[in-house]
Amino acid sequence: MVMLCYGWKERSMSEGQATSLRAGAARQLANTTKTVPQWEGITPRWFLRLLPWVDLESGTYRVNRVRVVGGTFERVGTRVDGEQAYLDPASMRSIPLLRNLNEDVLQELAAQFNTQQVPPGTPIIVQGDHTDRFYIIARGKVEVWTTSPSGSRISLAILRDGDYFGETAILTGEPRTANVEALTPTLVLSLQRSALISLLEEPGIRDTLEAAVAERSAGRREAAAEVTLSSDDEGVITQTYADYEQRPREYVLNAIQAIMRLDTTIVDRFASPYDQLQQQTRLTVEAAKERQEWEMLNNPGFGLIHNVAPSMRIPTRGGPPTPDDFDELLSMVWKEPAFFIAHPRAVAAFGRECTLRGVPPPTMNMFGSPFLTWRGVPLVPVDKLPVDFSGGAPTSPVLLMRVGQDRQGVVGLHQSDIGDTDTPSLSIRFNGVDTRGIANYLLSLYFSIAVLTDDAVGMLENAEIGRYHDHGSK
Repeated sequence: MVMLCYGWKERSMSEGQATSLRAGAARQLANTTKTVPQWEGITPRWFLRLLPWVDLESGTYRVNRVRVVGGTFERVGTRVDGEQAYLDPASMRSIPLLRNLNEDVLQELAAQFNTQQVPPGTPIIVQGDHTDRFYIIARGKVEVWTTSPSGSRISLAILRDGDYFGETAILTGEPRTANVEALTPTLVLSLQRSALISLLEEPGIRDTLEAAVAERSAGRREAAAEVTLSSDDEGVITQTYADYEQRPREYVLNAIQAIMRLDTTIVDRFASPYDQLQQQTRLTVEAAKERQEWEMLNNPGFGLIHNVAPSMRIPTRGGPPTPDDFDELLSMVWKEPAFFIAHPRAVAAFGRECTLRGVPPPTMNMFGSPFLTWRGVPLVPVDKLPVDFSGGAPTSPVLLMRVGQDRQGVVGLHQSDIGDTDTPSLSIRFNGVDTRGIANYLLSLYFSIAVLTDDAVGMLENAEIGRYHDHGSK
């Protein structure tokens, strides 16, 4: 009997037959555990999660402010063609000295600016000199500095494309009060004082220019209420009031929309283990939220990057984002700063600069994830911030903000009574079935973002994110 079994087994194996049930056949009787559709494009969307949201009553949000006295700072528009730079005459009105001149005069002046190339480390203005030129930076970066009583070099400002300096001295004839030195290869446009002589002789022009100089000296200020301290019983009580802007900015909710299409026969037949309508809706909503975060940062009209006040924008000192640059941002947004946001590559670049200086930033946990911090303020990675490759070296901005309506910061805007979903301001409406049995659903996500005061957000511009350091081998 043993011999017979052995012979049967040998014969079966020689004929290629299995000795037991194979996996392929067994799977026909087994259920497969499945996942919902996975999409790599879904991100944590930290910015949307950290931003406080204001619930609107009827889709419009008005930001009332105290009236500003004096002109606001703006940069001059320039165009560079090779090694030659050109001015946009209309944008010259951003210079207080030239703001009230008519268009013909501005065009005449623009034609008299000369282009000058300045190598790094070269002084453009020397403190105490009586140079007779006014400068506009077309491309590059310069440092304004002076010397302390102890002989130390004191940095006053870093200027970049569109910034200007020296316009007051060419009108008053006073000596220069600081040094200006090129930090990078710099292209500047300069205007000699002699070009203004003919203007100064025209009736009313000198008064206009002198008034502009006085306005620049006074600076930008708010028309806030003024109070005084009375040291005795006979003191006069100050009479005052706070004036308001007459045309405050209004933000209207924007909408991201899509028409979601589903074949009703597919929805009916393939409904288990996952509901097809539910999964299609989930993926479409995720796509809308990803687009929402991008628009809130980059939209040319209401996006945060385009609504940072010019006076709250600074360049990096040396290219990559350094601890010194982050400290400079903190000195600007010093009233209850909430968090930095930066592209993940910019976060890595900052980490490399900290490592180079031997000051690795500590981390903190939020939402169960670790975040780098600087001076106790978290640095939040957001991949929706742009990376610019047009200048050769990749660059990206870094933002620091104060948030919340009660802190006069940055707030998100939505209207929670729209729709009946768990997501505020999200509406999903059934839009009928066509003759082919395709059901249509209109998805609308309403939102906006508002900056309540200029000092609520600062931006480090054009931070280089591709620089690495060779620390040597141990």
